[in-house]
Amino acid sequence: MGHITLAPELQRTAAATEAMALLMGWAFGAGYRRYEWKCNALNAPSRRAAERLGLSYEGVFRQAGVVKGRNRDTAWFAAADREWLGLRAAFDTWLAPDNFDAQHRQRRALSDLTAPILVTRDPGRGV
Repeated sequence: MGHITLAPELQRTAAATEAMALLMGWAFGAGYRRYEWKCNALNAPSRRAAERLGLSYEGVFRQAGVVKGRNRDTAWFAAADREWLGLRAAFDTWLAPDNFDAQHRQRRALSDLTAPILVTRDPGRGV
């Protein structure tokens, strides 16, 4: 996964989640075996988002780069192709219209649907 910047209006929306599901679906449909998410290890919202989307924590690459003159540790998350069917089912269930009430609040959290698929959880997700 390349660099992603979401407008504030799109952040934390069903549309943003659907976009991520479509990107994953395209990657696995094209024959890729892994879908990777890398972020600054200090970026707690990105770490939580990766895990919510069903990407398993794979560790931190210490001093993976220098950004603005400072060392940057990079947290890695990924899903493997063998996990895609379960993830796709979780996304389909979460995105279904009956998962949202009249005020557009979710009835069932995506993280609850993807949790059983995770190989490892991120110990730093609340950084």
